[in-house]
Amino acid sequence: MSDDRLIVALDVPHAVAGLELANKLGDTVSFYKIGLGMLTGGGMALANELIQEHGKRIFLDMKLFDISATVEAAVRGLAQFDLDFLTVHGDPHVVRAAMQGAAGSRTKILAVTILTSLDRNDLDAAMIQAGDIPDLVQTRAGRALDAGADGVIASPQEAALIRALPEAKGKLIVTPGVRPTGAALGDQKRVATPGQAIKDGADHIVVGRPIWQAEDPAAAARAVLAELP
Repeated sequence: MSDDRLIVALDVPHAVAGLELANKLGDTVSFYKIGLGMLTGGGMALANELIQEHGKRIFLDMKLFDISATVEAAVRGLAQFDLDFLTVHGDPHVVRAAMQGAAGSRTKILAVTILTSLDRNDLDAAMIQAGDIPDLVQTRAGRALDAGADGVIASPQEAALIRALPEAKGKLIVTPGVRPTGAALGDQKRVATPGQAIKDGADHIVVGRPIWQAEDPAAAARAVLAELP
């Protein structure tokens, strides 16, 4: 029986490669993330096939951001695919619109706080207000949850801070930027091991390259699961 706390990111070029990887992982993995990188490569068709024919759970990582009416319409359309999770940026007006779009569906809206690939220098270049990243993430998460988000996306290094918020009671925390012990960091800058992320309050961890780049992806996934408490 697989542990759905592990979400494997299908960050491969197209749906054919994604399905091949899912077949290699078999029953070891029950939950997959499909992101923008595969959208033009059949990502939605793959999501539907994994749900309908393989009984998998799907996290669609779109990080939607637009005016309220557009976000609401986009989420309403996407929610018809029976998705588990869908991401939007954590701005309160975006979250509120997304919750309207998802109303009546099973799709949970997760708000992005600050991307795990960014550090303070990146935020300065983007003219984001001054302050330590953990403080900004905690504030942004609180505002998104106040706006109705079902949960947040955050670095594992901020999971404990978010879990401590009163607004986070009963909400989901999903952490990308998770790297198994000894794995390369890649382009992630705020990372933690799988076990530490869960101990710090994450409900789900997202792991991509350490699994899909492995010679034996199923063995790599089992090694990640073995690190979970």
